[in-house]
Amino acid sequence: MEELNGLLTKLKMDHLEAQMDTLCEQAAQRELDYQSFLVEALRAEWQGRSQRGIEARLRLARFPWVKTLEQFDFDFQPSLDHRQVRELAGMSFVERAHNVVVLGPPGVGKTHLAVALGVKAVEAGHSVLFHTLETLMTRLTRAQRENRLEVTLKQLTYPRLLILDELGYLPLSQTEASLFFRLVVRRYERGSLIVTSNKSFLDWGEVFNDHVLATAILDRLLHHSTTLNIKGESYRLKEKRRAGLLGRAKPAEQARPDGREDTDPAGPDGRDGRDVMELVEGLDDAQT
Repeated sequence: MEELNGLLTKLKMDHLEAQMDTLCEQAAQRELDYQSFLVEALRAEWQGRSQRGIEARLRLARFPWVKTLEQFDFDFQPSLDHRQVRELAGMSFVERAHNVVVLGPPGVGKTHLAVALGVKAVEAGHSVLFHTLETLMTRLTRAQRENRLEVTLKQLTYPRLLILDELGYLPLSQTEASLFFRLVVRRYERGSLIVTSNKSFLDWGEVFNDHVLATAILDRLLHHSTTLNIKGESYRLKEKRRAGLLGRAKPAEQARPDGREDTDPAGPDGRDGRDVMELVEGLDDAQT
């Protein structure tokens, strides 16, 4: 047994070494032949390594917290297409370097959904990185001041999936908007983006303080993309509303982050990124 443990240590089979006694006992009880026992032993090592890899990628992802799709309350947000989310959870969009844009007013679960898809990507073996727009801009502007912008852009291009949360809550300066554009260009058709925003696409010109630049960003972001549009009310307010501390919720179609009536954040007709040219033309019209 000492010789076996020594070999397992040399082969760096830490998980198998830790479970060897249990596996031998179970194999004896089940009367497994040598080949079946070997399969069980190697499976235990592989599962241990896989779990260790998941834990490492979760740490590197820098999620604000870990949430899963199973924890998402789809019943509370009936406007969200459950089938479409399940399809995204298969991670084919990451494998094809496509993007996901999650739109809706504050508190409807955009960040939860983005993180949950990020967790699925981690479990599938992909590298993931999470940034709020504020932390991203801080990182990029600091890198530019310190003449490290190229290195930082390369680092942000490496993850298979980059999640950018909270676009639209604060307007960007011209310099910040330019840096954001450079990042989108670097990742275009090379790596996936998940972007969450409380602003409709037609309002992105105001977010970036430049309608032309916003058009160029949307052109690349939406070329290969899926848009999830959540129209429900805030999770953070639902308990208070149930307790009678707040008035009745407005109909979803009247609720809008900027207070204006009507809207589907994806645009006037609610269509997704496949209609990129129409959305881009809409941005051009918004300038006049």
